[in-house]
Amino acid sequence: MNKAEKAGLELAAMDELAKQSSPVHSLSPLCKLLVTVAYIIVTVSFHKYDITGLFVMVLFPILGYQLSMIPVRTCFYRLRIVMPLVMAVGLFNPFFDREVILTLGNIGVSGGVISMLTLMMKGVFCLMMSFLLIATTSIDGICRGLRQLHFPKMFTSLILLTFRYISLLLDEVSVMTEAYSLRAPGQKGIHISAWGSFLGQLLLRTMDRADALYESMVLRGFNGEFYYAEKKYETAASWIVFIVVTALIILVRFFNPAAMLGNLFI
Repeated sequence: MNKAEKAGLELAAMDELAKQSSPVHSLSPLCKLLVTVAYIIVTVSFHKYDITGLFVMVLFPILGYQLSMIPVRTCFYRLRIVMPLVMAVGLFNPFFDREVILTLGNIGVSGGVISMLTLMMKGVFCLMMSFLLIATTSIDGICRGLRQLHFPKMFTSLILLTFRYISLLLDEVSVMTEAYSLRAPGQKGIHISAWGSFLGQLLLRTMDRADALYESMVLRGFNGEFYYAEKKYETAASWIVFIVVTALIILVRFFNPAAMLGNLFI
């Protein structure tokens, strides 16, 4: 099994996660989308030195994973390539901000170290919440939520088609890779001298496939608008959950529970 086939299987596994049944899966896609956006905005708004207040924000995605019955390790495994890149954003902060703002015993901790950890936590928490949205909501539901927010239909259609037909692109890559390996037995991967022709052939094949797909969509009455997920998820319970969770997120932002608990024991 080559890398393209493995990527296709992981993409199909994401669809299977969104089809599961749980309290989080049954909520309205629009409510989940709004909660995710609110969580990301509030998480990013924390001060660069407010590491204790930011740490409490991890409870929201953790609780979401528990209620959706999706292991947290699944999130880290699926995002194993993106996570290190996000965590590398603040690596140079300790070199620029060397002022000691915290003392742990006899060890002084500079503001650069604190801001580095804060940036890493912000990136990881936002990725965890975004993955929870994708893992519990189909792409049709997400696009429908965007349309309810009056996003342009061209934008939502582009997202939907891109997600749906990535698997077709991976199939083309898999077929071409297998054909190349049959012509070059014993060679590991594609030789650098064949990269140009390989990418050119892939571009031509995908363009032909795209033309055929578009013609079939037009013959079936496509006019630029999709009819996304059903409206059965639009329930009062979904909006109650949205109001309660959003209120808790905002409450944590302005009232630091970790600092309040720390003051009680001092």
